[in-house]
Amino acid sequence: MIPKFKRLPKHIGIIPDGNRRWAQQQGLPKEDGYQHGIEPGFTLYELCLALGIPEVTFYGFTQDNTKRPAAQKQAFQKACVDAVKALANRDASLLVIGNKESPLFPKELLPYTTRQTFGRDRIKINFLVNYGWKWDLSFALNSWDPYEGQLHERIASRDISRIDLIIRWGGRRRLSGFLPVQSIYADFYVVDAYWPDFHPDHFFEALRWYEKQDITLGG
Repeated sequence: MIPKFKRLPKHIGIIPDGNRRWAQQQGLPKEDGYQHGIEPGFTLYELCLALGIPEVTFYGFTQDNTKRPAAQKQAFQKACVDAVKALANRDASLLVIGNKESPLFPKELLPYTTRQTFGRDRIKINFLVNYGWKWDLSFALNSWDPYEGQLHERIASRDISRIDLIIRWGGRRRLSGFLPVQSIYADFYVVDAYWPDFHPDHFFEALRWYEKQDITLGG
C-alpha cells in the first residue's frame, strides 16, 4: 500500500551507499554488494512512477571511486550497465552523465549520454556514471562570453534539473560531490540502513520528513 502525501518533491537524488559494507556483513567479497543493489533501484523506480514523481537521479559511481581495486571497479561498472539497460525496457526517459571520454566510462552506456525515451515518457531517470564535480563544473570555464561579460549555464549536467530532496542510504552524512549546482537548495535525508537492505518504508519516511520541511529556496 502506497501512502498519500500532501506535497512531493519534483526531483529526488538517490545516493545508494553501503553496498560494500553490506557484502562484508554477509560474509561476501566487497565487490559482490553492487549487484545486490540493482533490484532496490527498480523497486524505487516503481514507487516513483506510482507517486508521479517526475525526475530521479541515481549516483552510479564517481571518478574517485575508480581508485578502488579492479574487482570493485568492474563490479560497479557492470551494475550501472545492467541497471540502465534494464530500465531501457521500461517507461523512462534515460540520461547518463559522466566523463565519457575516459576509458573508465562503460562503452555500453554511450548511447544514453544523450537523453533516450523508452515506452511512455512518464519519468526522467538520470544516472551519474564516472561522474566528478570538478569535471562537471569545468565545462563552465569554457562558457565565459567576453561580449556579454557573463558566464553561461554550460555545466556538463545542465540537462538535469534542480533537486528538491536527496536521500542517502548507508548512514554517511555527506554529499560526496553529488551534483553541487543542482543540490544547492536540496533537503538532505539519511537512511542508516545499507542500500541492498532497501525497504519502501525508508522511502516513505523520507517523503514524510520532506513534507514537514519549510521550503524557502533562500527567500
